[in-house]
Amino acid sequence: MHAAVEFFGLARERGRVAVLVPLLITFIFVVLTIINPAFIDGYLENLLVDYRFKIRNLISPPDVPDNIIIVAIDEKSLSEYGRWPWNRKLQAELLGRIFSGSPKAVAVDVFYPESESRGSDSALAEVISKHKDRIVIALGFEIEEGKRFDGEIEDVLYEHAIPGIENLKYLDEFKFHAYRALLPPEPIAGSAIFGHVYSLPDRDGKLRLENPYIKYGDEYFPSLALQAARIYLDIPQDRIRIIGGAGIDLDGRLIPADETGRLHINYLGREGTISHESAADVLSGRISGEAFRDRIVFVGTSAIATYDIKITPFSANMPGVEKNATVVSNIISGDFIRRAPLFADIIIVLVTGISLSLLSRRLGALHSIFVFISFVLFIFIMNQFLFTYKGIRMNLVYPLLTVISEGTFVISHRYFIEERKARDIRKMFSSYVSPKIVEELINNPGKAGLGGDRKTVTVLFSDIMGFTGISERIAPEKVVELLNEYFTEMTDIIFKWEGTLDKFVGDEIMAFWGAPVDQPDHAERAVRCALDMINRLSELQEKWRNRGSEVLDCGIGINTGEVLVGNIGAAGKKMDYTLIGDHVNTAARVEKLTRQYNAKILITEYTRTCIDNLVEKGAPGHIEMKFIDTVKVRGKEKDMNIYEIRGLRHKEEM
Repeated sequence: MHAAVEFFGLARERGRVAVLVPLLITFIFVVLTIINPAFIDGYLENLLVDYRFKIRNLISPPDVPDNIIIVAIDEKSLSEYGRWPWNRKLQAELLGRIFSGSPKAVAVDVFYPESESRGSDSALAEVISKHKDRIVIALGFEIEEGKRFDGEIEDVLYEHAIPGIENLKYLDEFKFHAYRALLPPEPIAGSAIFGHVYSLPDRDGKLRLENPYIKYGDEYFPSLALQAARIYLDIPQDRIRIIGGAGIDLDGRLIPADETGRLHINYLGREGTISHESAADVLSGRISGEAFRDRIVFVGTSAIATYDIKITPFSANMPGVEKNATVVSNIISGDFIRRAPLFADIIIVLVTGISLSLLSRRLGALHSIFVFISFVLFIFIMNQFLFTYKGIRMNLVYPLLTVISEGTFVISHRYFIEERKARDIRKMFSSYVSPKIVEELINNPGKAGLGGDRKTVTVLFSDIMGFTGISERIAPEKVVELLNEYFTEMTDIIFKWEGTLDKFVGDEIMAFWGAPVDQPDHAERAVRCALDMINRLSELQEKWRNRGSEVLDCGIGINTGEVLVGNIGAAGKKMDYTLIGDHVNTAARVEKLTRQYNAKILITEYTRTCIDNLVEKGAPGHIEMKFIDTVKVRGKEKDMNIYEIRGLRHKEEM
């Protein structure tokens, strides 16, 4: 029992650990949410974002815009019109055929960083100049960390800068500074509207964010996609405003951006999701200009050999031109992915961590597993719902890691604690009570705590009659053998009726009902057990007679009353789960009276009161109960009535 004392003595300390560690885990992940280390956000969180995209497209695919079309310089085009880059006269012809259908905007995702020939450049410049208000040309900017442009911006480029800047203080740490612009040669440069096509993939190589503007010198220049959307919406250049810390105001349309000024691209699907037409079909007339009427047309390369391929959450080979078309679709439809504010992510981690810490204190290991799995599912479903239907991207990795970390600790801690507790309970009670009671104590360990507790129980004493004479007549080995056989049978019956076996004292058995687990019918169980013991003893007596052995007989006394029950003894040395009190002594003395009244089973008036209704209904079985006497029991001021219980062979099943 001293092991149990030690265990329960440490329970309070372990309880503090079980509370403090989950709270510490919650605090750590709150701090990580605030700091948001790049290696976590850039790998784990982004990977979870990719899965959210894919799940969204399974449950609620986004609408594919019908007002955007891509004219792709694909493998078919290269096969029919030769290797890339094409002669600029051919490109001018392609643009001319597109404009013949009166598109609202055309975005050319092709660089022209140097002259090809005077004739070719002029042919392209002529088409561009003719449709200048409806066409935007890709402009290359070179960006390298630590390098910045500090000269005079070219006049031809200056007019394309974003004129309106608000909350400039939020742009002090803006990272995307170009140190050189790759302007086309004249006359192309002087005839075109430009939009940059710089993009920076994440750490894993996937392109998830768009730079709607970059800084060159002291000015900010819009992207190809932003310019194309502006032209399509017929918004003047001077109606673009950068709002530091918020995004871009496009004549009343807010394009949200993160703290680095970038837009989260809301990809619609794999490559080819947005409508594609081959440039070869346009040039050959197989596709008429009417296909482009009032639409936004993107012209760009998609052939693998042109090397303008991006890795996205959906694909490893999306043409860059389709990425730009996707951004335009996001701007026009207003269908953005917005990052949830930091405080919302912090609140989710705090609420999750603290709730789990409080809930897990009240649950066992198995129930804790269910709760933690439920929290994981709830967080994931809530996060996916916001992403799919509201376009809100909440951080998923930190709440999940909070649940997983707390769950791993709590379940492991609870498992080992409960396993040890179960071992101690088995060690403490397996020799006292039935396996069923042991399992109930393991499931409800609070019932097995140390210390005394006042409870009303029913106590049974059984003593062998004339045992001294028997032990003198036969050899000690035979006495032990006979006793063991008797005790084994009687103990099995006590356990059958879910009693607690207190002790063997010589030839005496003490058992009780009503502790350590509550048994409202404790008196009935004790009486049923006594009848069963006498029936089984009759069978044993016949067996002993047949083999010529000594025959044992016993008397049983039963009493009901309030006692002190619990682990009683010297802590750390010798402890027993037992009960003490006047009603225990009364049961022992009533058992002694069985010799005087030649009765097998005697019960007190206190026990009779508990089973009166049952006797009237015949519930304990086929029995006869009769008043025997009013006796004076030592230690009792008041005389007490005792009754004899007689029964036929007990035939009821448990």
